[in-house]
Amino acid sequence: MTNKDFSEKLQDLMQRVDISSFKALSCAAAVSAHQILQLRRGKLEQMRVDVLLKLSSVLQVSLSELVATFSRVDLVKEKVVTTQELLQEIADLKIEYQRSQLQQEQQRELLLQEFQQSSLQMLESLLLQWPTAAQKAQENPQLAAVKIVPLVQKPLERILQAWGIEAIAPVGAEIPYDPQLHQLMEGTAQPGEIVKVRYIGYLQGDKLLHRAKVSPVKKC
Repeated sequence: MTNKDFSEKLQDLMQRVDISSFKALSCAAAVSAHQILQLRRGKLEQMRVDVLLKLSSVLQVSLSELVATFSRVDLVKEKVVTTQELLQEIADLKIEYQRSQLQQEQQRELLLQEFQQSSLQMLESLLLQWPTAAQKAQENPQLAAVKIVPLVQKPLERILQAWGIEAIAPVGAEIPYDPQLHQLMEGTAQPGEIVKVRYIGYLQGDKLLHRAKVSPVKKC
């Protein structure tokens, strides 16, 4: 396409700010004469943004107005189309983001329901039998606790096994003291000295969930 001559339009803007010549404009904006020539020939798309900013400042017009004034018609149309396509892409991305957020929320709800259902299945015997056992214990304080403990212990063991959680050591065990895994409840102990487990601790794979609480074993 033949380049348009925008010299007259540029001169109109120059007159508004009392700039008499293209050379004076070049000096006032601190841009080269070649850049002024580019603008006059309608080659604005080849010019640097910093040059356009300088010219818009000296001519006292906004950058968008300068671009609209000195852009070729086909370039303006192209920019309009590009802007419309960009806006449509943004709108599509927003819709996709909202859809993704909804799917994630639905997946979280589904996973939560599955987790609750699987946990309830492992706790089923406890849920069914514990209320009755607790009522009997209230009615008969002499009821041996050993008869009630399995109701809690077995479902708990099944859950821990399913989740890959292991006890550091059983209650009452005497083991070498490891400050990374054990927490002293009283006294002092050096790593490797024998301590007794008072409260159980747990590991899930390589991750420490709770340190076991221990006490030093009294030496004779």
